[in-house]
Amino acid sequence: MSVFKEIIHDTSRVLTYIVYIITIYYLCISFFGIYRKKEKREVKPKKSFAMIVAAHNEEIVIGDIVESLKRLDYPKHLYDIYVIADNCTDKTALRAREKGAIVYERVNKEKRGKGYALEWMFDHIFNMEKKYDAVSIFDADNLAHKNFLIEMNKKLCEGYKVVQGYLDSKNPEDTWITGSYSISFWTNNRMFQLARNNIGLSSQLGGTGFSIDTEILRKLGWGATCLTEDLEFTCKLVLNGYKVGWAHDAVIYDEKPLTLAQSWWQRKRWMQGFADVSSRYFFKLLRRAISKFSFVALDCALYSIQPIIAILIGISAITGVFQYFMKAFNIISNFNTFIYSFNFNLLTIAIGIFGVLQFIYTPLILVLEKKLNLKIFWYYIIYPVYAITWFPISIQGIMDKNNKEWSHTLHTRSVKINDLEKAN
Repeated sequence: MSVFKEIIHDTSRVLTYIVYIITIYYLCISFFGIYRKKEKREVKPKKSFAMIVAAHNEEIVIGDIVESLKRLDYPKHLYDIYVIADNCTDKTALRAREKGAIVYERVNKEKRGKGYALEWMFDHIFNMEKKYDAVSIFDADNLAHKNFLIEMNKKLCEGYKVVQGYLDSKNPEDTWITGSYSISFWTNNRMFQLARNNIGLSSQLGGTGFSIDTEILRKLGWGATCLTEDLEFTCKLVLNGYKVGWAHDAVIYDEKPLTLAQSWWQRKRWMQGFADVSSRYFFKLLRRAISKFSFVALDCALYSIQPIIAILIGISAITGVFQYFMKAFNIISNFNTFIYSFNFNLLTIAIGIFGVLQFIYTPLILVLEKKLNLKIFWYYIIYPVYAITWFPISIQGIMDKNNKEWSHTLHTRSVKINDLEKAN
């Protein structure tokens, strides 16, 4: 029994050190997102855009994204709307054409998924007589704020070659799952994306609501066809010395899953993609970080191993709880160990930091983002339940990383851009 206790103790200590270092690192980075500089300067519309919407059986929502893109506050001659009807068996193509989009229908049962569809569409864009300065990528369930292209134009004119927009939520108050998703995205926008932009690191592509300079896309090639094509292309950019810019006011509204089951399978797919990408890019990014003294590459490498970090945090928490149970048992059996139980080791500090993040820091960020109300606060109280599920999901994702089957998220209702008060 003593040997078993020692193994648990030593394992807990090692994992605690790792988790402690990672937690402190991300906490320190996040502080740089508290400050947000308001950009009041105006930049004349200059860049032209191909707005590309990837869609698979999205007849319910495809009209809404096309309508919102048509209403953008940007010269109409400087952008066109393209819809990829990818392996569709419904009326997605018809509905998109009815709303005025240029529709390309793709049928390929072997190479299925958004990454392949985008690569196919980019080849068409390159071969068109009309040339665009950039392409902007959207999902079919998105809605775009009217200033989206104004903000993208600003960042591209500043010199960024790739820019990610602010990922907001269409349905934050529908269920506790949509609320948890929304809290996660809102805090990520501020504590991760904006923070990195403020200190000169690379932001991360978020799968939708981003723009890519056409020449960079042609030069590097897309080649991102895994389950998390956004992460794969981000790693590719960083390996080639580029950074993803951040446009905090280029807002995209995304539909979040309603149930835990839907959320579970979506996040499992994300973790499968993360595990796949990290297995191919982590050590390449690490080598670049060392050889080029690139903190940008090191930060991206750490981000690519999120499933492993989630598992380490989960195991550390489990072994830590087990260790404290053993201490509690010792207190009961031998009161002299009572004082020992209050030693402030790294695990205690890590738990304290998590508590601060959970009960103080996150609400502050939600207030700064003007997202906190009574219902969101209630969802925030039960948010730890959502956070805990990342542990088993990450394990499943790593185990199934070689399963490349693309999973489609069904959408059951239509939401107009005018329905979103903050988008007007």
